[in-house]
Amino acid sequence: MTVCIIPARAGSKRIKNKNIQKVNGHPLIGLAIRIAKKANIFSQIVVSTDCKKIASIAKKYGAQILFLRSKNLSDDFTPTYKVLIDCVKRIKSENSEYHFCLYPTSVMIGTKDLVSGLKKIKKMNSNFLCTIAKFENFPQRSIIIKKNLISFNWPKYQLRRSQDLDNLYYDTSSFYIYKTNVLLKMNNKKILPKKSTYILMKKKIIDINYPKDLRDLKNFFNNKT
Repeated sequence: MTVCIIPARAGSKRIKNKNIQKVNGHPLIGLAIRIAKKANIFSQIVVSTDCKKIASIAKKYGAQILFLRSKNLSDDFTPTYKVLIDCVKRIKSENSEYHFCLYPTSVMIGTKDLVSGLKKIKKMNSNFLCTIAKFENFPQRSIIIKKNLISFNWPKYQLRRSQDLDNLYYDTSSFYIYKTNVLLKMNNKKILPKKSTYILMKKKIIDINYPKDLRDLKNFFNNKT
């Protein structure tokens, strides 16, 4: 058994009502639920939210709303793993071997990505899987600004040729897969468990943090249709 948890709180500061903004005629969370359902790998698709409006929309698209998340787990500083653990305990899914965390804004992934992720974590017997992408440029050569002056963030790389630098990758925040027994033991000291693996995302992924990101996402879908 594998459970999909979609964390979708109401309080987004930079984009109001971000999780229910409409893209391609549907609220973001509705598109995410559709992707999860189409993958056909989940015994449950559960939305953890503190908002009755989000809950109503999620139900309409076929997700389960088994509780409303408490306010003390719905602020800007609550780490996602705490929300997931709360959900697992509330829906009593501790016996499910794996839990997915799928963000409601992760609408550029496909069902194949979800299926491939589950296959890989099972094949490797890993404790955790996340989606990553390669930086287009080299962060080792990054520059910081202090008091209107610039300096290299890592001076030891300032004369290093780009072809001599290692490729670096970042978390695309699309979805995560946890072994349930590992998830339930997580704490603030270590959020990347031992035996963690990845899916390399080669397609374009837009992380929705600012209004411009939302406009770019809408343009992406408009160009697809």
